Amino acid sequence: MSILDWLNSEAFHVFGQEVIWSDMAGNSIGLAALALGWWRSIWTWPVQFLSGLILVSAYAWADLPGGVGKQLLVIGVALWGWRQWQRGRQQAQDGTIAVRFASWKERGLLVAGAVAGTLAVGGIFSAFPTLSWSPWADAYIFVGTLVAMIAQARGLVEFWFAWLLVDLVGVPLAFHSGLAFSGLVYVIYLALVLWGMRDWWQRSRATAPVLEGAPA
Repeated sequence: MSILDWLNSEAFHVFGQEVIWSDMAGNSIGLAALALGWWRSIWTWPVQFLSGLILVSAYAWADLPGGVGKQLLVIGVALWGWRQWQRGRQQAQDGTIAVRFASWKERGLLVAGAVAGTLAVGGIFSAFPTLSWSPWADAYIFVGTLVAMIAQARGLVEFWFAWLLVDLVGVPLAFHSGLAFSGLVYVIYLALVLWGMRDWWQRSRATAPVLEGAPA
């Protein structure tokens, strides 16, 4: 049995649904990446990279090309985020990344990018049905993940709000797609997002005056 065959083999059943190893491993590692992001550790990015690699196999098995595309995007953004945090990690006295709230201009750009990106990707998925059986939900999650990771790479508290909005669609879609473990992990993500949002919000109070208007 090849590694890919093993990754896409059954691990166990939960709630009457099959859980495959790639779904379980990829999302467990992704959960660790989110926790590392909460702690502002630069290791969040290589861990996210590894999660993306494994989840490519899970989404391919579930016949969700949109999910595969999202994970390929996650892999690329993880490399960029690693570089961004390497450049900015000295902004905090403890050696971790400093965090702040986005300026109104940055918020506008993130929202505009999310809307335009969702319309564009949803249009592509709708025009080519083989790419996704749920084009608009996939497009929403696809673009929302990108927006969240860009905000995270820039140390913006809004990163957590973006993840929260992604989770609201990601949980039901994962269960409906037969990726039960993904659905369960998304529920745990929700709790981590709320805690992480509170932590970054509090930390931003000390760094916001210094970082307001920081260069891109």
